[in-house]
Amino acid sequence: MNILTETEWRAHNNNHITRARRYTDDHLARRKAGTTHPIFDFLFEYYPIRVSHLHRWHPGIGIGLADPQRTSPHSAWRYYYHHNGVTTADVSAFLAAHKPAITQIRTILTNTTANPTRFDCFGLHEWAMVYRTDHPRHNLPLRLTPAETNQVVEQHTIKCTHFDAYRFFTPGAQPLNLTVLTRENREHGEQRGCLHATMDLYKWAAKLGPLIPGDLWLDTFELAWQARILDMEASPYDCRSLGFGVVPIETPEGKHEYVHRQRLLAHAGDLLRHRILTTIEQAFAFNYN
Repeated sequence: MNILTETEWRAHNNNHITRARRYTDDHLARRKAGTTHPIFDFLFEYYPIRVSHLHRWHPGIGIGLADPQRTSPHSAWRYYYHHNGVTTADVSAFLAAHKPAITQIRTILTNTTANPTRFDCFGLHEWAMVYRTDHPRHNLPLRLTPAETNQVVEQHTIKCTHFDAYRFFTPGAQPLNLTVLTRENREHGEQRGCLHATMDLYKWAAKLGPLIPGDLWLDTFELAWQARILDMEASPYDCRSLGFGVVPIETPEGKHEYVHRQRLLAHAGDLLRHRILTTIEQAFAFNYN
C-alpha cells in the first residue's frame, strides 16, 4: 500500500475541491437563484449525484492516508476504515454491499467496448425527442421550423443504441428507430461511439464510490461536460444565445463535423472506460486476496 503523508493527502483533497468547483459553483448559484442552464444543469439533474459528493476526493484502491489523529474527512465516511494510524477505503465492505451492481457495471462497460461502434447516428436522438410534439424538453427555440425539424427525422434512419435516450423519444419517433430498445436489453446494446454512453462513464464512476480515485472521477465528469456540449450543439435547439455553436447535422458539413468530434470523444472515453474496468478488476483481486 502507498501511504500519503498528511501534507500530501490534504493537497490532493484541496486540489480536487478546487477543480470540482470550476463546474459546481455556477450550478449552485443558479439553483439558489431559481434558474437553470439548459445544457450544463443536465449533468447535475439527470444524474442523481449530489454536488457535495462530487467535491469528495477519494484516494482509490491501495492508497492509504497517514491519519494518526483521524483528522481526514475520510475517517468518518462510510466504506473507509482506520487501522494503525492509516485511513483507507474498505474495499471488502464496499464489494459486500455492492457486488451485483459492480458486476453489472463491468458487464455494461465490457460490452460497450466489444460491440460494433456506430459513427452514423449523427445525434438524431435529440431530434427524435421533439418529433411531432408541441412540448420540447428544453426551454430553447428550435433552429428550424417544426415542419423542417420533423422532415429531418423522417429523412434519416434513427440508429440510437442508448435506452435512456430512446425512452424519451416521442411516441411517433420510437417506431422509427432501427432497433427496439428495452431495459432488459440495455446491457447488451451499448457501444463506444454513443455520446450518452460516454457521458454515463461519470455515472458508473460515481457508483463505484471509494474505489475510484478522485482524479478519474473528475476526468469522467469533464468528458461528460464536453460530450454534452456536442449533444446540444448538434440538437434541433438553437443554443447560440448561450454562447454555443451549431453543428447542422442535417447537412453533409454538419455530419462531418459531428463525426469528427464524436470520434475524439469516443477515444477519450475508451481511455477512461479502461481505467474504470481496471479499477474494478483490482477491487475483485484485492477482495480475493
